[in-house]
Amino acid sequence: MTRTRTPVSVPNRLLPTPVHARLNDQSRVQAWINWAGYLSPSVLDTMEFEYFAIRNQATLFDISPMHKYRVQGPDALRMINRLVTRNIAKIGNGRVAYVMWCDEEGMVIDDGTLFRYSDTEFRLCCQEPMFGWLRDAAWGFDVSVIDESETVAALSLQGPTSFSVLCRAGLEAASELRPFDWREIEPGLWISRTGFTGDLGYELWVDWDKGLALWDRLWSAGAMHGLRAIGYEALNLARIEAGFIAARVDFQPVHTAMRLGRGRTPLELSFGWMVDFEKGHFNGRRALLDQREKGLRYHLVKLDIGGFKPADGALIYHRKKTEVGHVTSGAWSPTTKRNIALAELKAPFGGRRRDDLWAEIYVNEEGRWDRRMVPVTVETRPFFQNPRARATPPGPF
Repeated sequence: MTRTRTPVSVPNRLLPTPVHARLNDQSRVQAWINWAGYLSPSVLDTMEFEYFAIRNQATLFDISPMHKYRVQGPDALRMINRLVTRNIAKIGNGRVAYVMWCDEEGMVIDDGTLFRYSDTEFRLCCQEPMFGWLRDAAWGFDVSVIDESETVAALSLQGPTSFSVLCRAGLEAASELRPFDWREIEPGLWISRTGFTGDLGYELWVDWDKGLALWDRLWSAGAMHGLRAIGYEALNLARIEAGFIAARVDFQPVHTAMRLGRGRTPLELSFGWMVDFEKGHFNGRRALLDQREKGLRYHLVKLDIGGFKPADGALIYHRKKTEVGHVTSGAWSPTTKRNIALAELKAPFGGRRRDDLWAEIYVNEEGRWDRRMVPVTVETRPFFQNPRARATPPGPF
């Protein structure tokens, strides 16, 4: 007996987001990257123009490709608290929390933002695909896990004039939002006061098929406030200035690591404040307690580096002789006028040992590589901070 098969259409290319048509119209360089299987702009015009728009005007960045999961049910709070290191019982309804979750060895699987509707409903947004892991973590709890990655679109509106853009778009009700607040401003439109730039900014969440209309609404409202579409490169520079870490850049999500020992714990990533050992058991708690007792293997730190040549990927030495780590993210900061970096250092360096550290930087001068050893200072605060990021209500910039 001959069997017939119905042909199945399988996408063999990157997929467009709801606002790709608008981004494509503005792209002068056609520089696209793969973000979770979707087309995302690396640069639309120039990285410099886009970066300065973040710090001086307002910008739109499409975050629709982000993985988004709804966790709901009577045991949602218990299940989430069992998953992440932070005590979510302390996070109020209508609030957003930065969270990490680990395997049983205490290694970070991923980080992300957790949006709390109520005790029984949450949305988790993250870089890595987590549907299978969340389904496993939900075993034994009265909850359901729904993948909203392809049903919820989102836009990040960031910069000094971002609130003015919202007001002109008729969304002045967002004036009451404090940092990490979120609420339904209009039916089907949720706005959170969150972002990845360290500046004044918002993220707007709608159904997938409403994403394009939301873009057009904001774009029209932003004409008088310097609104500009941006790509990943400009956003990446802003997040380094803010001291934010990026998965697969500053740490390797342990489920994607190909080699043993490449995983890192929240304590080693300088997020001990996000680990609540008193809330009860959570994934990795025993291993993290053991590491706290025995000591860390690494420290992820912020560095102020001498000179003005970016040190991305540079090796770090103690007393110019002993290699103790490397830069994970580095850039010259146009706003702070500093050579800044995030770096992973082998313990105890970056912890109790912070003296006499040097970065090895190679500079190409007319075809010849020049090796330079420049001094390094460990910083404890973000490189970029501005009061407008926390002002409530925001000022009319």
